[in-house]
Amino acid sequence: MMKVKARLGPLRIVVVICAGLLSGFSVGAQFPAQSSTARAGQSAAAPSIDRILARYVQAEGGAAAWRKLTSRISKGTIEVPSMGLSGTVEIHEKAPNRLLGIITIGGNAFRQGFDGTVGWTDDPQNGLREQSGAELAETGRDADFYHPMDLHKLYAKFTVSGEEKIGDRETYVVEATVPEGGDPDKIYFDTQTGLPIRVISQHHGPDGVSQLIEDFDDFRDVDGVKLPFSLRQTTGGTTLTITLDEIRHNVALEDEQFEKPATQ
Repeated sequence: MMKVKARLGPLRIVVVICAGLLSGFSVGAQFPAQSSTARAGQSAAAPSIDRILARYVQAEGGAAAWRKLTSRISKGTIEVPSMGLSGTVEIHEKAPNRLLGIITIGGNAFRQGFDGTVGWTDDPQNGLREQSGAELAETGRDADFYHPMDLHKLYAKFTVSGEEKIGDRETYVVEATVPEGGDPDKIYFDTQTGLPIRVISQHHGPDGVSQLIEDFDDFRDVDGVKLPFSLRQTTGGTTLTITLDEIRHNVALEDEQFEKPATQ
C-alpha cells in the first residue's frame, strides 16, 4: 500500500504513496485501465515540444528561481470519500534527488523514501521492502528536485500527440517515453498558463501495474516558484484528494532521514 508521486511538484510524490495506499485497503485488487476525457487529434497549430517545455519552466517560476531552492517540506491532508477515510500527508524533499513521503490514515502509517540510490517503502501490508526495476526507476524520477528543468534527462523522448479539453481548460497533450520501456507518461499542459494540470502514468508495485490519473489545481507562488496545493487522483474508479496547507523551502534536512530504515 504505497505511492506518493508528484513529479511536477510535491503533490506528485504524494500520489506514489497514495496508489499503494488504495491497493492496501483493497488487498490484492488489480486496477483496470482508465482513459482520460475524449481525445482530440494533432493540431497543426500546436507548438513544438521545446516551446511547451520551455514555457512550463517559466510558468513554474523559471530556472533561476528553482536553483535558489535546495529543500522542501510540504504538509497537508488526504481524503478518500468512498472509503470514509481521512488523514495527514507530509513530504520531505532535498536536492538533488532525495525524498521521504509519509501518509497517516485509518490508524496506519505509510512511508516511501529515496536516498539518491535506494528506493524503499514501509507499510502495514508489505512491511519494509526495497524497490527494484521499473518501480525504482519511477521513484528516481519522482525524487528529482529540479524536475521541471531536468525533463530531458528523465525521459527518453517527447511527442506532442494533440490537444484535449480537461474540464473547461484546453491542453496540449505530451507523451513522455520512460527509459525503462512501457507505456509513456501523458502530461496535459494548460494552453493558457503553460502549467501541467493532468498526468496519466503507470505505477509499478508489488501487486502489479496500475494506472494513475492525477489532476493538479490551486497553483500558488511559494518563494518564487509555482506549486499545486490541490491534487485529485483516480485509480480503478476510486478517487482521493490531497490538499496542502503548508510548503516551506530551504529547511535543514539530514540525509539520514531518507535512507531505508534498518530492519529490526
